[in-house]
Amino acid sequence: MNTIENIIKLALFEDSGLGDITAECILPEPLSGKGVIIAKESFILAGINVAKTVFKLLAPDCDTSSFFLDGDCVKKGEIVFEVQGDLLSLLKGERVALNFLQRLSGIATLTRSYVDEMKSLKVRLTDTRKTTPGLRSLEKEAVRAGGAYNHRMSLYDGILIKDNHIAVAGSITKAVSLVKKRASHLMKIEVEVSTLDEVKEAVNAGVEVIMLDNMDYDQMSAAVNYIDKRAVVEASGNVSLKTLNKIAATGVDVISCGALTHQARSIDLSMQIKAYGIR
Repeated sequence: MNTIENIIKLALFEDSGLGDITAECILPEPLSGKGVIIAKESFILAGINVAKTVFKLLAPDCDTSSFFLDGDCVKKGEIVFEVQGDLLSLLKGERVALNFLQRLSGIATLTRSYVDEMKSLKVRLTDTRKTTPGLRSLEKEAVRAGGAYNHRMSLYDGILIKDNHIAVAGSITKAVSLVKKRASHLMKIEVEVSTLDEVKEAVNAGVEVIMLDNMDYDQMSAAVNYIDKRAVVEASGNVSLKTLNKIAATGVDVISCGALTHQARSIDLSMQIKAYGIR
């Protein structure tokens, strides 16, 4: 199943699946034209192939040209993308293409600001599963365009024992034991902890990754010292541009940040469309 195409088709159906009354009245006969997407502010681009696909699904014979790649810095006033073809399709695809580009570029731009803040730090920045329902694959790709890394994509590709798992199992030790009995030996086991006692239990259980959840800086430093490279240490919770350096200074290996996706502001873009010829 082509996940990205299905996401786009759903968005197109949401916007014009029952027709475009305005454009169909103005264009009762086929007419060709050109549309250009222009940056109204400077930003980091993400989602350019999604925008292309929007128009290709509406008009397979349209011509698309992008002047930047995902991850590129686009300056205010620059043309990001150009599409030529059936005018009705351009009008139908305008808002959907812009919505994707604005949302995904917003994530990439915010992510880049975090990455730039961390340039001198030997810490890996990752996203989380706090994504817009249905858009996870696209939003995580936007995080990569911004220069950060993905945590697990879903529940299937990484073992992360969280507080509710521990509550159900009875303890960290019991939860890890149950997972080890059934999971592949190729899978790393990560455990979320919030106290130093839980850190010690996780280390004794032999897990490969320990997530320090919402700990203060002193607690994180103490946890890192106790773990002493016996596991990868991830910090999570209360991560912002203001706290990045302080968190990294505790010695953690990874910082996971939900804000990359759920706090991103959409980028300001516009699309200008012109018709070829006069009827």
